[in-house]
Amino acid sequence: MLGAALYAVAINYFLIPNRIGEGGVTGLTTIGYYALSIPPALTNLVLNGLLMGVGFRFLDKRTVVYSLWAIAWISVFLRVPVWAAYHTQQTVIAAVFGGVLMGVAMGVILRANGTIAGSTILAKIVNKYFGVKNGTATLAFDLCVALPSVAVIGFQNMLLTVLELYVSAVVLNQYLDRFGAMHSLMVISPEHQAIAAALSAQLGHGVTLLKATGYHSGAAQDVVYFVCTAREWTAVIPIIERLDPAALIVADQVRSVRGVQMKQLL
Repeated sequence: MLGAALYAVAINYFLIPNRIGEGGVTGLTTIGYYALSIPPALTNLVLNGLLMGVGFRFLDKRTVVYSLWAIAWISVFLRVPVWAAYHTQQTVIAAVFGGVLMGVAMGVILRANGTIAGSTILAKIVNKYFGVKNGTATLAFDLCVALPSVAVIGFQNMLLTVLELYVSAVVLNQYLDRFGAMHSLMVISPEHQAIAAALSAQLGHGVTLLKATGYHSGAAQDVVYFVCTAREWTAVIPIIERLDPAALIVADQVRSVRGVQMKQLL
């Protein structure tokens, strides 16, 4: 519902007041509104309802249900009266901030295992079967609608639409990477047993010990491998530093971690 509200704000307050288009079904709703004065809420509900049939075939049922929930609330929020739409001669500002809101809105919905149907449901399918990032796949599908919209909104506004779509795709990818990310680290230390025991006891996570051999020394050495959330990350380093200040730590950020439901990898 939060994602749906942000999405409707982007359309009603930034895009439509400045005749900026969109991609996918949303792009078709704005074109329908500009050319034929068809209410965006109606177009959104009808076209996305049809596309949900595609999602029902290729996606899990929970994603379909959450998507229907998101579509319904987007249609509701699109019908909320607009009090102070953002009109500006510097339309690039509206394009950029509309794109930011769109990206965050789609990120919130996708993180909750939903979609807004349209291009995002197609992007979810491409992500599932081909591993393309959601934001990148969404951008590709959206451009198929945005570029022909030049016939309705004009060349300049079409370029602004492409800019808005690019910004939303970048924000979406960054949102999913940052908020879905986990931290991983490998620790090489003579105190690997104590470090593994402390991490497991204090953070309540499983810890993996990897068998390794030093190339020059030829000595066998267990390496501690550990994955944790961003919130837990602040507690990890003090634990290791207390047990072995000279430990070699290799840290990285990983996009997603799943022990089950691997199809939900973003």
